Order: sequence, then structure tokens, then C-alpha cells
Amino acid sequence: MAAEGAPPFFAESIVFLAATVVAVPIAKRLGLGSVVGYLAAGAVIGPHGLQLLGSGEDVLHVAELGVVLLLFVIGLELDPQKLWRMKRDIFGLGTAQVLLTGITFYGIGRLAGYSFATSLVAGFGLALSSTAFALQILQERGQLSSAYGQRAFGILLLQDIAIVPLLAMVAILAPGEGPSTFTQIASEILIVLGAVAAVVLTGRYLISPIFLLLAASRAREVMLTAALLVALGSAGAMHAVGLSMALGAFLAGVLLAESSFRHTLEADIEPFRSLLMGLFFVAVGMSLNVALVMEHWMMLAVGVVLVMAVKGLYLWALSRGTGSSNSDALRIAVTLPQGGEFAFVLFTAAIGNSLLDYQSANLLNAIVILTMLLTPLACLGLDKLAARVKASGVENPSIETFEEATPTVLVVGFGRFGMVVAQILTSEGLEITAIDNRPDRIEYARKQGYRVYYGDATRADVLAAAGAGKAALVAMCIENDKVMAKSIDLIREGFPDTLIFCRATDRAHALDLTKRGVDFQIRETFESSVVFGRAALEALGTPLDRIDQIEEDVRDRDKERLEAQLAKGMYAGADQLHRVTPRRRATDAREDAPAE
Repeated sequence: MAAEGAPPFFAESIVFLAATVVAVPIAKRLGLGSVVGYLAAGAVIGPHGLQLLGSGEDVLHVAELGVVLLLFVIGLELDPQKLWRMKRDIFGLGTAQVLLTGITFYGIGRLAGYSFATSLVAGFGLALSSTAFALQILQERGQLSSAYGQRAFGILLLQDIAIVPLLAMVAILAPGEGPSTFTQIASEILIVLGAVAAVVLTGRYLISPIFLLLAASRAREVMLTAALLVALGSAGAMHAVGLSMALGAFLAGVLLAESSFRHTLEADIEPFRSLLMGLFFVAVGMSLNVALVMEHWMMLAVGVVLVMAVKGLYLWALSRGTGSSNSDALRIAVTLPQGGEFAFVLFTAAIGNSLLDYQSANLLNAIVILTMLLTPLACLGLDKLAARVKASGVENPSIETFEEATPTVLVVGFGRFGMVVAQILTSEGLEITAIDNRPDRIEYARKQGYRVYYGDATRADVLAAAGAGKAALVAMCIENDKVMAKSIDLIREGFPDTLIFCRATDRAHALDLTKRGVDFQIRETFESSVVFGRAALEALGTPLDRIDQIEEDVRDRDKERLEAQLAKGMYAGADQLHRVTPRRRATDAREDAPAE
């Protein structure tokens, strides 16, 4: 019996996966980054290449979810206080860039003979940069948290917000379209504000209790489903009232940035984000009409140079004028000169409202795609220039990070032991991040003022999201020996330079931790037992100097016994247990006494 035919998407998925597996490693080997590999793969397999896949627009509708999830993850990394500190970059630098660049491109369009409406839509559409593209480059280079990376992100965030009034502008420019009376306009504004309020209230008051309930069930797949529901649900709510889906997802992420489930949400969504972002860039590459490029290559070449030069110049000048160093301003200028994915949205809306014809829209889309393709080359060129400058003896001052210089400690397990450890560390002013997998502990710790997050210590992605790679020290305060062993192995494999301090449950566990090469381990009852014994001797009238001598001897014997057990087995060194501490002779005591 012949097998039934495979579903249509099955063959397309194989083509997509095979193309990316070949193109992305080659692009990264050439130093161009994975984004160029995805774009090249899309151009080769798309309808204007080998025609292995159909229209890129069909794929783009699904792939845009990658941008949504990207903004959700970025939002998780920004708490509201940190976002407020960025307000100058978002509303000052970002607004100035969009207005100046848009007006300049509008003027160029008018000089080229295009109509008022066409020039306005094209000008402000090209003023927007690609959030997905730029953030992917910053993340690949590990520079999203740098000073220039944060400024670049502030500009991108304002551009995502700007798509809302720009879409409204398209509706206003089209005769007879959109709201015309005061009542209709007020009604639409109230609907938008209501949607924003619904997302804010849901994120602040409902999501955490729901996740606490789901976490208690210990069903990871349900937590994963809930994470996707939160990200896509908030995006869908915003899209329903005409706002950007990516903006809605970002808002939801920011509201959950202080949630106990922040790191688990980030780890769960990251694989979907990465896959869909790759699909997004492939779809953009598929949309590149090579025949159109060849036919109008001179016009497109001039357009690409103008877009990248004008945007780059404004970005550099505005960044310098608002406090960035020259090197940071240059990095912002070469990271954000490309057109953006929201330009596709704006140009499509303009076609629907008869403000752009198909030919003009296709040319503008080609300019956007080509600027995306050339951006990694510009970044690579700046890197080589910076390397030459550094080799000549001039240091590059752009490597300072946006994050505070205070060392951070990741506390894994926040029971009684972990809470005391955190109290000691925070008393020195150190920054603490803590994870635990018991919702009741998390809730109790939060009431005590500690920021504790839900997380499984046996998952490498959760440890990475919680900051194991950035932490100066990881304090393992877990009760379960097997969980701790697996977590130590993951940290040693992924972050070999991180210090690991461990709580040992008993002597056998202490020996196992020593064999695993942890930097420090202590049995949870040893120190309390020593203090208990000291108090008992003091109550029995033993002199304090004799108690100090006994404690020192007991610690030395315990260390010798551990060394013997490591070499000969668990029962070695038993003779150290019952030995009476010899009393010091009077001459020894005098020799140990401090000189007057």
C-alpha cells in the first residue's frame, strides 16, 4: 500500500532547514554574521532564485512572530525602573532621529519629483531601522548591554512606537479613510488606551498568581504553553486595536521583568524566538526581486547609498551631541542605518490606500532589503578599522558596559541556608540573583524583600538566563545532592571560569563535591556543631583559651580526615575522631603570646 503524500509544509520545511544549515555557518565563517546567511538562503531558495519555495510574503506572516517574541524577551530583561532611566534615549534621541531623517528623505523625494503623500510615506518609512536585524547583531556580538547597545535599543524602541502614528498618517492622507468626526477619533483613542490598560493590569496582577499555580503542578509543558500565551496574547490584544504586535509583547515583557518567573519565561521562549527569527530573515531574503534589482540597479544603488549615508550621519551626529563618545556614536551609526521590517508594513498600508503604486513599493522594499544585507558588512568594516586603530596604540573607549560594576552572585536554592547566605552578601552591598523551584519559598522570600525567581537548576538555559555566565560566584544552596551535582556539571561545562561555592548535606556529599572540583564546600551542620560544642565547654567551665585550642585542633583533624577519605575511602581516618587534644605546655603558651 503506497504511503499517503506528505503535507505541503513538510517539503518546504526540509528546504528551509537545509538552506539555513548550509548558508548560516558559511556566513559566520566569513565573519558576516548569521543574519546575512539567512538572507542569502532566502534569496537562493525563493521565487526569484531557485524557486524551491513560493512567495516570501506567506512565510513572513508566520515569521513576524519571531520579532514579537524577540521584543518580549527584551522586555523581560528591562524592569520599569531601568526603562525609565532610558527615557532620554527613547523619547529624545529616538524622536529626533525619526523626525530629522524622515523630513530629509521627504525632501529628497520631493526634489526627485514624487507627490507629497508618496514622499512623506516613503521618507518616514525609510527612517525606521530594523529592530529584529539590529538586535540580532547586538546579541550575536554580546553588546546589547553595552552603553552604545542600550542607546541603540532606545532608538529602536521609539521607532516601534512611531509605527502607530505613521499608520494613522497613512489613513489621514487617504481621502475618505479612517475616523473623520471627533466622536470617532475619541472612541478609537479610548479603545487603544483600554487595550494598553488591560495588558498592564493583567501583567501586574494576574500573571504571577497564575504562574505560581502552574509551577506547583511541576508540568513544564504547561509552563511553556503559558509563556507563549502571555507573549502572543498581549501582542494580539495590541494588534486588535491597531497597535504594533511587537510593542504589545514588549510591554508585557517589561511588566513581567520583576516577576518570579522572568528567567524561566526567557529560557522557555528563547528556542521559539531563535527559530522564528531565522525564518523571518529567510522570508525577507525570499522577497528580494533580483530581476527588479538588475533592471533598476542604478536607481537602487543611489537609494541604498543615500539611505545608509543620511541615516548614519544623523545617528552619529545626534549620538555625539547627546553625550556618546566618538567610537560609540560610530557603532550606533553602523548598526542602525538599514531600513526596517515596519517599513514593509507601512508601504503595504500605503498601497491599500492608493498612496503608493506597486512599482514604487517594490523598489522601496528592495532598498530596505539591500540596506539590511549591507549592514553586517559595515559593522565588519568598522571592527577592522577599530582593530587597526587599537594596534596603532589608541585604545577603543567603547567597551564599557551599561551594567553596574558591582560583582553579582547567583544563589541557587533559597531555603533557610540560602537566605542567610544572601543576607551576608547583601550586607556588603553585593547584587544578588536567586532562583528556586518551590513557589512557596519564592513567595515567602519576596515578602521578606528578596528578588527570587522560579527556575530549574538542572536546565542550562535557565542558569544562563539567570546570569550564571556573568556572575562572579555561584552559591549552590540546594538540599538535593543529585540536582546540585547536575547543576555543577552544567556550570562547569558552560561557564568554566565561574567560582562555585556549595552547601554539603553530609560528609559523603562533601567528598563528592571536592572530587567535582568546586571552589569551596561546607557541611551545613559542621559550623553550627562547632559553635554548639564551644557553648557546652564554656558552660562546663573550660577556659576560653583551651576552647580555642580545642576548636583549632578539631578543625585540623577534620581536614586531615577528609584528605584521608579522599585517598582511601569513606572509613579512613576514623582514629582522628576520638583523640584528646593535647594541652599546651606553659612555654608554648608564652611563645604564642603576643609581644608587648
